[in-house]
Amino acid sequence: MSDSGEIKGMLFFGFGFCAAHVAPLLAAEGFALTATCRTAEKARQLQADGITPLLLDGQPLSGDALAGIDHILLSAAPDETSDPALPLLKEALASCAAQMRWLGYLSTTGVYGDHQGAWVDEETPAQKIGARGQRRVDAENAWGALADALNLPMHYFRLAGIYGPGRNQLASLKRGTARRIEKPGQVFSRIHVVDIAQILRASMARPHAGRAYNLCDDEAAPPQDVVTYAAQLMGVTPPPVIKFEAADLSPMAQSFYADNKRLKNDRIKQELGVQLAYPNYRDGLKALYEAEAF
Repeated sequence: MSDSGEIKGMLFFGFGFCAAHVAPLLAAEGFALTATCRTAEKARQLQADGITPLLLDGQPLSGDALAGIDHILLSAAPDETSDPALPLLKEALASCAAQMRWLGYLSTTGVYGDHQGAWVDEETPAQKIGARGQRRVDAENAWGALADALNLPMHYFRLAGIYGPGRNQLASLKRGTARRIEKPGQVFSRIHVVDIAQILRASMARPHAGRAYNLCDDEAAPPQDVVTYAAQLMGVTPPPVIKFEAADLSPMAQSFYADNKRLKNDRIKQELGVQLAYPNYRDGLKALYEAEAF
């Protein structure tokens, strides 16, 4: 609840892995929760979880659809042409911009492009950016233009590789799909979904309109090392190392390996007061293993 006692309302535009971990935090604080969906089955699932479904039919939402909502989390990824949420929300936001206290856009660290393993922060200029990263840059810019036009309190969260219950190297080893791909000098940053949830909540408590944040842990690491550690936890033999050139990766996977950088996360700590629950992949995987969350 706010200082004046009224109920706060959150709209999740897209209710996936991250939103599902933020929702319980907000529900515990008395937020009224709404989430978009596209099927009746998903609507029933949301209702069962205490979340009001907002069924999308491809038409722009009216201002009435945002009645009682003053927070919005945007997690729908852009398609080949544009951001899917903006054309459906912009008219409604124009009619009720003044009631908005916080909007968050879940972006990716792909917006920085490739920095050959160097450290980057939120102000680092992009370079050698791929098509996937460019779509995110375009989406951030489109939302930024709307935020400027309507004076919306927009925030940008650039997510590193997300892991958590059921979505981790322990799970991929159990399924038999884990691969140890080695590309010399390659590192990736990661973030546990529990830490994503607490960072988003901290931003809602300390809004800073227009701000971008790197959501990552403290330690960028070679991807094959993470698989090796997961195998050690499980007491199984890790899969053999595959050289990058022989890995036969999908175009999406290749785009991930095209970017190599180490992400700084000072801003979430200094501005939002966040203390990461899982500051490195070892802490995160060990907790998931002990909880059998794989």
